[in-house]
Amino acid sequence: QVQLVESGGGLVQAGGSLRLSCAASGRTFSSYGMGWFRQAPGKEREFVVAISRSGGSTYYADSVKGRFTISRDNANNTVYLQMNSLKPEDTAAYYCAATTLGIATLPISYGYWGQGTQVTVSS
Repeated sequence: QVQLVESGGGLVQAGGSLRLSCAASGRTFSSYGMGWFRQAPGKEREFVVAISRSGGSTYYADSVKGRFTISRDNANNTVYLQMNSLKPEDTAAYYCAATTLGIATLPISYGYWGQGTQVTVSS
C-alpha cells in the first residue's frame, strides 16, 4: 500500500511555471508506475502524464506535451511534475496516482490517489 501527498500548487500567470511534487510513503515506491491527472470544475478527471517504475518511460497527453515534464526520484519516494508555459486551460486540481501497472492512462488503472493540489493560471 502507498499513501500520496501532493504539494506545489498555487496561482501563477499565464506563461509561468510551477513544479508539483508527490511524496509517497512506503518502501515499495519503485514498484509502482506513477501518473498525474487533473480535474477542472464540472469536468471529468483528465490524464496528464505517466511514468514507469524505473522512470525510463513516460507518456504525455497531447495537451501538455512539450510543456510539462514528469520525473521521479525512487531513492526519495517522490515524483515531480514540472509545468512550464502554463495556460489558463491548465487550471485544475492536480492529482498524483500510483498503479501496479507499468504505465497507464485510465484513472481506473490507478489504485492509490493523493488528495490533490490546486493549480490556477490567470490570463
